[in-house]
Amino acid sequence: MKTLKKLSSSSFLTLLVLTLVFVSQSCEQKPKEVYEVENKITIEDETPEYFLLRPEVEKAFGYSHAVKIGNSIKISGAVSMDDEGNPTAVGDLAQQMKNCYADLEKILKHYGCTFDDVVKEDVFTTDMPKFLEAAAYRTEIYKKQFPTGSWLGVTELAVPEFMIEIELEVHKSK
Repeated sequence: MKTLKKLSSSSFLTLLVLTLVFVSQSCEQKPKEVYEVENKITIEDETPEYFLLRPEVEKAFGYSHAVKIGNSIKISGAVSMDDEGNPTAVGDLAQQMKNCYADLEKILKHYGCTFDDVVKEDVFTTDMPKFLEAAAYRTEIYKKQFPTGSWLGVTELAVPEFMIEIELEVHKSK
């Protein structure tokens, strides 16, 4: 039989708080970072911060364009549209791609980030050969390094005129 070691009151308090933090979280939440500094416990706030680029359009379609939790930012797929949600640059994949990156840059700036902070980029396109022709434009976007990600050919996007959709994951350094 093992002998249990008696915990000091500060160790017991730390263990109790850690247990309560992890038990109180749902299985869908990321664990919060818990720090102990000079016997004081600090829990990093990971309350989601939502951002709407075009509030009326996003509410009508039922999504948020971005959400920040801790140092991670998830950005929904950007498409080439105006502020009313109408497709722009119809039939011109290269211009649609530039319009997507312009919107993504607005979202990154909202969070104090640049394309250097992007760690994952997924591109969905209805015309892979045209995308491959236009993909060199990405060197103007990613000047430091390219993120991980996938390029996927799809049969259609949310609106028939959309030819490309780009979504990002970002890690914002403290």
